[in-house]
Amino acid sequence: MSGDDTETGLPASFELAWGVRDRPTKGPKRGLSLEQIIEAAIDVANAEGIGGVSMGRVARELGASAMSLYRYLASKEELLALMIDGAFGQLDVAEDGEGSWRVRLERWAEFELSAYRRFPWVLRIPVTGAPIMPHQLRFLERGLRTLGGTGLAEQDKLSAVLLVTSFTRSFAMLSGDITAAFESDDPTTARVMPRYGELIRKLTTRAEYPALHAVIDAGTFDDEEFDGLEHDFRFGLERVLDGIEALINRRA
Repeated sequence: MSGDDTETGLPASFELAWGVRDRPTKGPKRGLSLEQIIEAAIDVANAEGIGGVSMGRVARELGASAMSLYRYLASKEELLALMIDGAFGQLDVAEDGEGSWRVRLERWAEFELSAYRRFPWVLRIPVTGAPIMPHQLRFLERGLRTLGGTGLAEQDKLSAVLLVTSFTRSFAMLSGDITAAFESDDPTTARVMPRYGELIRKLTTRAEYPALHAVIDAGTFDDEEFDGLEHDFRFGLERVLDGIEALINRRA
């Protein structure tokens, strides 16, 4: 961070993550660091889901007391925000300047989808505001740079990136839930998901649901192996990019 004034008004843990606040030096467990706490919390979330994360559980993972964590964090909510940033920090968000704006923005969206699939618990943390943490802002910066030279106004660039990330996040949540349903041990789910097209044929008539039966007749649900909705992601992302391209052409 540049400038002499480092007063941000952010929580102390956020300032510590940005490197504009000194690390705590007093109290027990001096060998502990904010980075260790975040890493341990991510390990717990990866193993047990976001529901398994608590200050006490993370402290046990570190062999420390819950109170020792409060020297670095004021609340669980701060920890969750730092975990999201820590997850993105474990991925390579290096600048990718190859290709057209469309190719680079597509790769940006693919990167975000891969992050959600590696850390699916991120999607279960409510969005409480605009990104303000270092790794998240670095990721946003990369997205905005993909639209450099397009002639779009700066506000339009931000809106376009927001549109892409909104689609990617929504798709990641939906596809994750459907994937979990296919892999579920629940007997009801196991009876429905693999035989979805077959069940629709049995439960509905062509006269009542002609459009749905046309989709079934086209073999949409015939694949025996679930592919994670990859085609649907490509289709949706391409349509979003088509819209942005139309805007760029109109502005030009």
